Amino acid sequence: MAPPDSSAVVEWMVSDHPVGYATAVAAMETRIAAIAEGAAPELVWLLEHPPLYTAGTSAKPADLLQPDRFPVHKTGRGGQYTYHGPGQRIAYVMLDLTARGRDVRAFITQLEAWIIDTLATFNVRGEVRHDRVGVWVRRPERGIDAEDKIAAIGLRLRRWVSFHGISLNVEPTLEHFSGIVPCGVSQHGVTSLADLGLTATMSDVDMALEAAFRRTIAPTRRASAPVTVAER
Repeated sequence: MAPPDSSAVVEWMVSDHPVGYATAVAAMETRIAAIAEGAAPELVWLLEHPPLYTAGTSAKPADLLQPDRFPVHKTGRGGQYTYHGPGQRIAYVMLDLTARGRDVRAFITQLEAWIIDTLATFNVRGEVRHDRVGVWVRRPERGIDAEDKIAAIGLRLRRWVSFHGISLNVEPTLEHFSGIVPCGVSQHGVTSLADLGLTATMSDVDMALEAAFRRTIAPTRRASAPVTVAER
């Protein structure tokens, strides 16, 4: 993997309070339009959402098992159904792929490497699978082939600027995933750092995410979070 481009410093924002999904999407769309016009720098935005489900462009109605449990948001990102909620770190990634080679597969590989590097900080071995998106953790205590997803990836591009991004399970209520077939995969489960027996605060994870991002993608500089409004 090529080393990060030191000339492309990415703004890094962290919201300390839950942000409603519609609010976050509106903020992302405003920002990526400005990035595409050269009027704003690239951005990674870390946040949490209140409990909700999102439906990607490949979502199958049958995979929404409990449609009345939490609000369901249709979204233009790739992928199927996923859950977002407290205890899960969302990383919305607004990067200009025109400046990064316009290679979507290479970009997703970078994002996977970023999450794997972050997990290694906590002595967790994350892995990718050629037939399944996201980052996975082996669970040998349950069987030789048992594994769970610990991070999901879902992206959209507009004018070659990425948005949406990654969700990393720190300490969410894993039972909330039972209202959907997560990402359309029923053969495997979902895990978190807490489920793996690790004690890590969200601040610990944020520091690990930023350090790994600097190693794998680009340098960062801190900026104020754009919104902190909790909405459904």
